[in-house]
Amino acid sequence: MSTFRQVVLFTDIDGRARFREEELALDQGTPAARLSAVQPASALQLRESPVGFRSNFHCTGQPQWLFVLRGVMEIGLQDGSTRRFGPGDHFYSADTLPQGATFDPQVHGHWSRQVGDEPLVTLFVRD
Repeated sequence: MSTFRQVVLFTDIDGRARFREEELALDQGTPAARLSAVQPASALQLRESPVGFRSNFHCTGQPQWLFVLRGVMEIGLQDGSTRRFGPGDHFYSADTLPQGATFDPQVHGHWSRQVGDEPLVTLFVRD
């Protein structure tokens, strides 16, 4: 059976953002066009971030897929680790604020930035 590697940015039990990788089964369709199960989606949105863009620490408002269409995006976590995503790369962003928590920029969330000399264009697909 074929699979699709899904990178997930999530909130761990300690309230901190982490990355993990999961495999989505491509167990539907035909041998010539393997498909996953249909995933829920409610909306999509495009964003262009100019050269030099960098956010502060924040949490994802609602879980969503993020696809990089152009440029390079870097995500930074509270532990100091970073991960870069270029054209064609993707991740599922589920780094939401834990229920009942008040946002603390020293504990919660992640930051993102545009890298290089080309604006960053991303596509968000919301659950």
